[in-house]
Amino acid sequence: MGILNKIFKTEQKEEKTLPWIPLNTVAQLNYIEEKSKKKTQVIFKHSTRCGISKMVINQFIEAYSLTEKDLDLYYLDLLSYRDVSNEVGYKFQVMHESPQLLVIQNGNVVAHASHGAINTIQLEDYT
Repeated sequence: MGILNKIFKTEQKEEKTLPWIPLNTVAQLNYIEEKSKKKTQVIFKHSTRCGISKMVINQFIEAYSLTEKDLDLYYLDLLSYRDVSNEVGYKFQVMHESPQLLVIQNGNVVAHASHGAINTIQLEDYT
């Protein structure tokens, strides 16, 4: 494989990991609401079977530059945890879309977007 890499000059790109907190229970939503009174909470709702969702999350990961000190970043696999996904919409009064990003401060959604618009939200503005 080394020869092919030299011929085609392919480089192994180091995979970037974010400080994701798995969101997989409805009970966590009350915790997120309370915690948002002191620190910005962000929920990324992702569909693991959707090509658009995959593209958007990859762009989001690439552009993400904040740390755990700035905000808490939750990852919701909405296909595995559909009940949690439904409750997110009810609790925070945001119509379900996928993929979707919600920014929560003081118990309320202060910004949200879906699809490609997710990557237009400047999370730095909410830290």
